[in-house]
Amino acid sequence: MTLADPEKIPMSTIAQTRSSAKAPARVRDPRLDFFRGLAMFIILVAHTPQSWFPLVIPARFGFSDATEIFVFCSGMASAIAFGSVFRKQGWWMGTARVAFRCWQVYWAHIGTFLAIAAAAVAMNASGLGIRDYVEQLNLGFFFNDTPQNLVGLLTLTYVPNYFDILPMYLIVLAMMPFVVACYKAHPALALALVVGVWIAAQFNWLEMRAEPWSDREWFFNPFGWQLVFFTGFAFMSGWLPKPPRNRELALVAAVIVVVTVPFAYYRIISAFPAIDAWRIENDILIAKTDFGILRYVHFLALAYLCWVAVGKAGHRILPPTGDAPLAAVWRHVLAWIMKVGQQSLAVFITSMFLARVLGLALDMMGSESLFNQVIVLFSGFAILIVVAQCVGWFKSQPWRRAQVAK
Repeated sequence: MTLADPEKIPMSTIAQTRSSAKAPARVRDPRLDFFRGLAMFIILVAHTPQSWFPLVIPARFGFSDATEIFVFCSGMASAIAFGSVFRKQGWWMGTARVAFRCWQVYWAHIGTFLAIAAAAVAMNASGLGIRDYVEQLNLGFFFNDTPQNLVGLLTLTYVPNYFDILPMYLIVLAMMPFVVACYKAHPALALALVVGVWIAAQFNWLEMRAEPWSDREWFFNPFGWQLVFFTGFAFMSGWLPKPPRNRELALVAAVIVVVTVPFAYYRIISAFPAIDAWRIENDILIAKTDFGILRYVHFLALAYLCWVAVGKAGHRILPPTGDAPLAAVWRHVLAWIMKVGQQSLAVFITSMFLARVLGLALDMMGSESLFNQVIVLFSGFAILIVVAQCVGWFKSQPWRRAQVAK
C-alpha cells in the first residue's frame, strides 16, 4: 500500500476532503476512516464509568485493544497528512508541519484536562451524583497543590492517568522528522531507530515521569507505543510492502487471536490461577504501558484478519448499489462511522469529556438497568456523530464556497 496508489481505490468509494476552495481533493482510504471510527466508539465505551459494555469490547478477548487501532491508524493518517510535505517540500517544511500539529495536540491536551477537571468539580458541587467525581479520576492531587501541578501540567511533568493518550501521541509525532531523516539516509537506519527506541522502553531506559512527587511513568510510554505508530506510517508510506492475502497467513493470524483469548478474558483468568500467574511472570510481554511484544503480535494478527475480511480497497464494507432498505441503512451507518474516523482528534477529545457526563447520567438514572445502559451509550454515540458532522462542516469552509458562488 503506498500513498500514490493505495490499492487503486475507486474514486466512487472514497470520501474526499478539501483544504480550500482551490486545493485539489485528497483521496481518503475508506478502510482507514472506517476502523478509526470504530475505535472512537470503542474508546467511548471503555472510558464510560459504571457502564457494563466495557466487559464485551475486543480488549477483553485479546492483548491489544482500541488504543492500538487508534495509534496505528494515526500513523497511517500521518503518512497521508505529512508524508507528501516531506517528499515535495523538503524535510524542514515537513518538520514545520509536524511541529504545528504537535502544537495543536498540546493545547488540545491542556484544554481537555481543564475542561474535565472543571466538569468533575461541577458534578460534585451539583449534588446530582452519588460519588466523588474528582477522586474518581484521582485528581485530588492536582487540587491539593494546584500551583505546582499547574506548572507540571503545562510542562507535561504532571500527566495523570486518563489524560496520557494525547501526550503520548504528541511525543510520537515529534519523533516523525527524525524517523523520516533516517529513512532518507537509509531504510535500515529508520528501522534501527524505531526498534531501538522500543527496546529501550522495554528495559525502562526511556520513559516519561507522570508526576513530580513519585517515579510513576506515563501510563502510555510513547517510546514503546511509537512502534505501532510507525508501523502504520511505514505501510501507508510504502516503506513496507502490503502483506499477501492467502489462507496460510490468515490461518496463522486466526490461531494467534484464538489462542490469546484464554490469557486475556477476565473470567478465564480468574478461574485458572496458573494463567494469572503466567500473566504476572510475563508482564513485560503484555504490558500496556511499554507496549509489550505480544500486544504487537496480537494486533498485527487481528489487523491482518480485518484487512483480508474487508477485501481489496475495502469493497466488502461498502454498501451495495440499489435502493434495498438494508443497503440504505448501512449506507447511512457507514457514512456516520467514517465521518467519526475522519475527525478523530475532535471526536476523541469530546469522548473523553462525554464519558464522564455519561457516567454521571448512569448514576442518576440507575446503572443496574440494561435499558438505561443502552439509552446512555447510544446517546453518547449520537453526540459523537453530531460532533464529527459539525467539525467536518466547519473544516469544509462553506463560507468560501458561498463567496465563490456570488
